[in-house]
Amino acid sequence: MAKKPSETSVIEYDQVGGADVLQARTRPLRAPEPGEVTVEVIVAGISHIDGFIRTGQEPDWAAEPFPRASGSDFAGVVVDSADPRFPRGTEVVGHVRSGAHATYLTVSADALVKKPKHVTWETAGGLYLAGVTALDTLDALHIAEGDTIVISAAAGAVGSIEAQLARYRGAKVIGTCGERNFDYLRQLGITPIQYGPGMTERIQAAAPRGVTAFIDNFGQDGHELARELGVPASRYRSSDDRRELELKLLRSDPETVQHATRQLAALVDLADKQAFSLLISGFYPLGDVALAYADLDKLHSRGKVVLATHPVSTFRYLKARDVADARN
Repeated sequence: MAKKPSETSVIEYDQVGGADVLQARTRPLRAPEPGEVTVEVIVAGISHIDGFIRTGQEPDWAAEPFPRASGSDFAGVVVDSADPRFPRGTEVVGHVRSGAHATYLTVSADALVKKPKHVTWETAGGLYLAGVTALDTLDALHIAEGDTIVISAAAGAVGSIEAQLARYRGAKVIGTCGERNFDYLRQLGITPIQYGPGMTERIQAAAPRGVTAFIDNFGQDGHELARELGVPASRYRSSDDRRELELKLLRSDPETVQHATRQLAALVDLADKQAFSLLISGFYPLGDVALAYADLDKLHSRGKVVLATHPVSTFRYLKARDVADARN
């Protein structure tokens, strides 16, 4: 039997700032207490809210002591357990308030669900925050068959999950995006509409029976566009609403953890049923976390950017979006 780990490599920072403040450190790893397990992290996700917190843009985190850990999404294998629900060897998907960017984590078993065999590590590791945000938003808007919903930034991680799950529920989905993402959205069964002047008219042409709901992940003129489309205020969600929801999902009180894990379990089940797919557009070794955030901050990536603790190769492939950026 493999020796239980006593140390973990973690990503931390000692001050607010850009991705350059992130540092890899070795820390002691405590053994799990009753109701806890130790997980060897395989893949962890990164998100925009991580960057907002790190750069000091979130007042709720102002009193958080330094050094601060990074990341909330992860998937891995249980290597030590003090909870019978998750014995050693169990593959899991989980969430934490912060600290997912590590090689090992000792966490509450209440924040874990079992990873289905057919859900890839890359998807599982980047699923929590984007996926539960998407699921909570669709639930709050009661999206169902007969709806026609517009989703902005529909090619991003949250937007693409929202769009696919709304379609899975029977809604007609219109996704606003840049022209470079048209083919991607069409492959998902989503009607793409380009940003820019005349967008209201283009959406109306694509939805002659009207629009019943609107999710704004882009954060520009969403209120006005929803009003022009005749969407009731109760069925509109702004980018500020999304940000507030993401911050709520990072709380560590028992009620929030219980809700988050319940939604994560539903999301993992939907992924297993192939109700949606999560495109992984950036895959970086844990030590290249700063490069991963630089990629994310360009706002050009489709789907999710994730970190791997044991990548087969650290060779960096040139991405199509990098070629496009170099030409512009």
